[in-house]
Amino acid sequence: MDEVTFVGTSDAFGAGGRRQSAILVRGPRGTLLMDCGATTNTGLVQLGIDRNEIETILISHFHSDHFGGIPLYLLAALYEDRRQQPLAIVGPPGIEAKVRALASAMGHSMDSQEWPFAITFHEARAGTEQEFGPAQIAAFETQHQLEANPHGYRVNLGGARIAYSGDTGWFSGLPAHVAGADLFACECTLFDRRLDFHLSLDEIRAHHAELDVGRLVLTHLGSAMSQERETIEFETADDGLVIGL
Repeated sequence: MDEVTFVGTSDAFGAGGRRQSAILVRGPRGTLLMDCGATTNTGLVQLGIDRNEIETILISHFHSDHFGGIPLYLLAALYEDRRQQPLAIVGPPGIEAKVRALASAMGHSMDSQEWPFAITFHEARAGTEQEFGPAQIAAFETQHQLEANPHGYRVNLGGARIAYSGDTGWFSGLPAHVAGADLFACECTLFDRRLDFHLSLDEIRAHHAELDVGRLVLTHLGSAMSQERETIEFETADDGLVIGL
């Protein structure tokens, strides 16, 4: 059985006092972390999740609330966990350069460390399906700020099929990309539509019938969505939510 744990479910600004984007997926073939926002280490520790369990980190795009936690995750793996097993970091084209530049900007250059575990970088290109670590991953482009190279994913770790939107506004191809997923973790930052690069509750309502998925869970909730989440008709994620599939 697959198990999905929502480690962080807020927008970039920590709406509702929640953590930034991170979703842990356990499957028959291993464990994968989808996104690694700046608060991810705190979330993993609070939820009792061992970093050594994670074989692959999958990044949706290059905004800090989605990949800003990687440098400190690596340092924790080095100094706290004494990690020995390899770690794969997968993301849009340019993932290695972006992570290395971020680590240097944060004062923790990867080149200044001797790593006792292998760190490999892999590019998941839109329109391809590839095997990375324990997962089969199909990547697609999303409707977000282009400079962040935004991607969504379909992930299979040998059991359930999980789709993840990353950050996106509505676009006509989204239903086809996620069709047939057992779980679709879909961003819904906004209560009312105000931006074309983030989804709103209005748009989820308008297009819900087009989403052929087993279970829809809204995440990446902004302040208004966080306040209204108990009153709406869709399931929303909170930090620590665990779903078995």
